This record gives sequence, structure tokens and C-alpha cells, in this order.
Amino acid sequence: MGYKIKSIFIFLFAAIALTGYSKDFPKRPVPPRMVNDYAGFLNSSEVSQLEQKLVQFDRETSTQIAIVIVDDLLGYNKADYAVRLGREWGIGQQGKNNGILILIKPKTSSSQGEVFIAPGYGLEGVVPDAIAKRIVENEIIPSFKTGHYYNGIDKAVNTLMALTRGEFTAEEYNKKVNNPGEVIGPLVIFFLIFLFSFIGKIRRARHYSIGHDIPFWAAMTMLGSSRGSGSGSFGSFSSGGGSFGGFGGGSFGGGGAGGSW
Repeated sequence: MGYKIKSIFIFLFAAIALTGYSKDFPKRPVPPRMVNDYAGFLNSSEVSQLEQKLVQFDRETSTQIAIVIVDDLLGYNKADYAVRLGREWGIGQQGKNNGILILIKPKTSSSQGEVFIAPGYGLEGVVPDAIAKRIVENEIIPSFKTGHYYNGIDKAVNTLMALTRGEFTAEEYNKKVNNPGEVIGPLVIFFLIFLFSFIGKIRRARHYSIGHDIPFWAAMTMLGSSRGSGSGSFGSFSSGGGSFGGFGGGSFGGGGAGGSW
């Protein structure tokens, strides 16, 4: 009998401990959202833009990049808070563990700002700790220090998307950060190709019929109107509706890196 009573007490103690653990963190959002700003760090338009981008990325790849902004880490260090929250919410797909959590605690008059990128088990090789650290230090912190919070988050999101899509490897990103001059040449070539292509379109628009030139401003108008009527033009861009279906039960192993500002 004593053994049973002791077991019951142990069970109750564990249950209370787990309940307290859960209360330290925000509950999984209902309805589900990728961007959860509990501190009013971003405006509604910025939240909407990021949400749309991340939901679309989830649909295309099944990889879930969640952004959580809290006003207090409740005594946890940022790494511990991020990993625990990622596990509790189940960011990413079960079995694939392809979630990434960007945790942000804004700067206040009495505390420094904190940010941490935590990749799930399945993405630790794609976003190793050293690369997560570089993304924080090169994409996020410089923008945050100048008050451009949305830009910093958006740049980090774009880099994480490119890495998880395989557009470049962690090693290639590392080289790009260490030797930015290496990417200037290709960018210049791309710009020149675009410029010559644009000039060619203007010339064709001006000479739309034999012997009938039109003024430069009219050619630009014609070029702009032709773009607006195309199904792939900027003017006809569609956000592609729908909503986020929720986190899939991914898990986190404790990897990642962060920084302060």
C-alpha cells in the first residue's frame, strides 16, 4: 500500500510540474498562425505580409518557419525557451521535424533585446548552429539596431527559405557572408542583362511599325500597359488565398544560435 501511495504522489508531482511548465509558454495559437507577435513588435501589415509568405512556403515545401515574439523570457535563456516552445507547439511535420522557430524578445529600457533561431531535428544539418549564428548577426541584428525590425526578420526568413529549398548550401552562405565581393560580379552581370533587355523592349515599342517612331514617354506607357495585361505581371499578382492548417508535431533537438542587441 505504501508503494502505491508513493507512486501516486510521484505521478501527481510530475503532472503539476508539467502543468507549470506549459503555463510558462504561450498556448499554441487558435486559429493556427505562423507569425505570433505577443509584444506588439510589428504592425498588422508587417505581420500579414510575413504570415502570407510563410504559409505559402509551408504549402510548397511542408517546411514550417514560425516567428514568435514575446515580451518576457520568464527567466529562461533564449535558447532553452526557443527549443522548449518549439517542442510544445510541434512546429514542423511529425517524422520530418522540419520546423524552424525564430524567437524574439524585444529590447526594453531595462533589458536587452534577444533573438534565437532554433531548427528542428530534421534541419540541423541544413541550418547548423554556425549558420544560424551568422544569420542572426548578419541579417537580423544590424537591422534591429537601426529600428528596421520587419526588414531584419524578412531577410532572415528569405535566407532560411533559400537554405531549406537547397538554393545554396550552408557552406555557400558562409562564403557569401565572409566574401561579399564574390557575389558582386554575378549581380553586375545580371543587372546588365536586365538593362539591355529593357532597352531592347523600349526600342521595339518605339518602332512598332515601319517608319513610325513614337516619343520615349509613349513607348514607356505602351511597355507598362503590356505588362499590366499579362497573366504573369506584377499588376496581376495574386496572394493565393487559403489559411494555415497548423503545426504538424515536429520536434527539436536543442540546436540553433542567437544574439542580443
